[in-house]
Parts: sequence; structure tokens; C-alpha cells
Amino acid sequence: MAPGDDLETADRAAPPPYPVGLRLAGRRVVVVGGGHVAQRRVPTLIGAGAHVVVVSPEVTPALEGLTAEITWEPRRFEAADLDDTWYAIAATDDPDVNAEVLAAAEERRVFCVRADDASTASAWTPAVGRHGGVTVAVLANREPRLSARLRDEIMDGLQDGRLTARSGLDTSAGVVLVGGGPGDPELSTVAARRALATADVVVEGRLAPRELLDELAPEVELVDVAKLPRGRSASQEQINELIVARALEGKRVVRFKGGDSFVFGRGYEEVLACEAAGVPVSVVPGLTSALAVPARAGIPVTHRGVAHELVVVSGHLPPGHPGSLVDWAALGRLRGTVVLLMAVENAGAIAAALVTGGRAPTTPVAVLVEGTLPGERTVLSTLADLDADLRAHAVRPPAIIVVGEVVAVARPDTYPRPRD
Repeated sequence: MAPGDDLETADRAAPPPYPVGLRLAGRRVVVVGGGHVAQRRVPTLIGAGAHVVVVSPEVTPALEGLTAEITWEPRRFEAADLDDTWYAIAATDDPDVNAEVLAAAEERRVFCVRADDASTASAWTPAVGRHGGVTVAVLANREPRLSARLRDEIMDGLQDGRLTARSGLDTSAGVVLVGGGPGDPELSTVAARRALATADVVVEGRLAPRELLDELAPEVELVDVAKLPRGRSASQEQINELIVARALEGKRVVRFKGGDSFVFGRGYEEVLACEAAGVPVSVVPGLTSALAVPARAGIPVTHRGVAHELVVVSGHLPPGHPGSLVDWAALGRLRGTVVLLMAVENAGAIAAALVTGGRAPTTPVAVLVEGTLPGERTVLSTLADLDADLRAHAVRPPAIIVVGEVVAVARPDTYPRPRD
């Protein structure tokens, strides 16, 4: 028999733990130790509303940064620290101190997790995940890696729709504005997927991550209000009327669009329409393509010593248009990064306006076409050549245009540096 076989046999023969959900809001919880184990545990306890007391002569910088939300006692543990305590965690790197904490907890009938020796502890910490109103906690009999793997598989199933927990989610009537991110469904947030799982009606636009629509239940009504460049589209007023009408029928409406609803997504117009009609409305932010697409392409929109400013601009109206609110001359005087959205059609005129305003004609430009999607590609240019390069490469929307020296940082072979 191997040395560990008797211990493993005892583990299998021991009674299983009794699972329970602790409601710790407002209750004293003591964490002894200030290292990385404590650093992982404390934020979750804060999130549960506990009054967290950390007892340790030293703590990590991350824990020290939480002292506005916790009580830190910078000293060694004393048994009296567990007086009036509901739950304790022994997380030092000294087995003797952890044993002392456990003994003090036993005397006071306080459940105690021991990070270094679960076999002696009175409580174990499960691998936890949350989806809507559901908390998933997995205990694999003192095998934390197995617990974490099982938790992750369950959470993946809940998030991608293979497992459903609709009954645990908010499905009340109203409107939820969901930003789906730049296009790749992997870049949609957990909150976005969760919102889709609650929908009775999904009102979606052309740039919303299309693959996620396949995860909708068969009974969910799907309304396409795609706004195609120079093509058919539903007006914003029609969309407002649609989402309000469906919500007033007692349905939960998810307005699903690409990027973030509040970054040139006209999302707040929809909020105002709902509020005017007395319809409950909430917002799930999304990754804006203005930041996510350059990042995916390896282009930093800011960089130390290169760009101290970042401006995101709508280019749907050309310079000089009476409806434009953009001061193109002022943008031309900036030295940092300009990210242009909805600007392909007017890119040549915008480039000329930036040069007229003072930007160098040789300023690097990256045009990121269909960012994060299977057909994504990058066209490199300069302000002087942008119009011709867009035509030469047959660039069509959607595309993000990044103007500035950050493009040269990311593509030094195309734009040799240093630059003054």
C-alpha cells in the first residue's frame, strides 16, 4: 500500500460535507493571514457584505488597497480575535498559526476554513460561479482543481445555453439594452448572454454578434431592424415604438446591437423613449469597437510617450456638413490618437480636414475592416493617401479608422521610427 493510500481511503469513507449558503452581510468574518490566499478570498467576502477583519503583521499591496472596505489588524493572531465572529479563514503560511486559529474557532463554535490542511478544518471553500440569480458551488472532496474544472464546465453551459437557468433570472416585462461587443461572440460579456437568455423578444441590429442568436429558445421572437449603409433600414423612431409596444404587452425585450449602446449606438434615445412610456429599462454595457477592435489588431490607442489623449469621433457626417457637431480644425491640432467610427464614406474629406487643421500628411493611419470577425483585415495608410488607399483596397463598412503615431508603434516596419 502506498503511503497516501490509507489517507485516500479514509477520505472516501468520511461523511461528505453538508452544503449550505452562508448569508454574511453585516456579520464579522476574520481572515488570518495577508498573503495571496487571503487576497483571493477577501474580495468575495466583501461582495457578500461581510464585515471583514484581516489579522496579519503584513498584507499584500492589493489587500492594503482594500483598507477602506475592511479592517486590518497589523499584528499576530490572538484567540480573542474570533469573539463575536461568524466565520473564519486560516490562511497564513505557518501551520502552527493556522492550527491555533482552528482551535480558537472550535472553542467558539465558529466554522473555520484552513487553507493549508483541509482535512482538519470544519469548513471547506467551494469553487463558486454566478449566473443571474443562481450561485453554483462545487465541492469535490478536497480536490480544489477538480472543483474548479467542474464549476467552469457548469458555468460554460449556463452561459452558452447548453444548460438553462431561466427560472433564476429576471424575466420581468421591460426593455434591456444590450451591447454585444465588436462582433466576435467570444467578446460578448456574460451579462449580455444572460440578458439574451431572459428575452421574450430580441430586437437586433446588423452589427450584433449573429452567432449568439442561434442560442435563443425557439419561442423567442426575433425582430431584425438592421440599418444597412445606403440600404433598407428601420428608423430610430420605429425602433423606439417597437420596443415600447412589445414591453407594454408584458414581454421582456432585449435590444441587441453591436459595440456599446451608449457609444454612437443611440441607446439613450431608446432609454428616453422607454421612460416616457413608463417602461422599465436597464442597460448592459458592451465592449465598444472603438477600443476593442484596435486592441484585437495589436494597435494600442494610447502609449506612453506617444499619445496622451484619445478622441473617439463619429464620421457619419463630413466636415462642413451643417449637421456636424465636430470641430475638425481642433482635432487637427491634437497630437494624440483619433479613432473614427462610421467614417469610411467620408474618410477622404476627414483626412483633408485634419491636415488643414495642422496634422501632418504623413500621420500613420490604420483602417481595421470587419474587426474581430472572420474576414478582418488591416489597411495601413497615411492621412495624405487614405482616400486613395480605401478605394484601392475596396474598403466597405464596418471599419474602424485609427489616426496617430500609435499606429507606427504597432507597425514599425511600415512606419520607421523614431519620429519627432
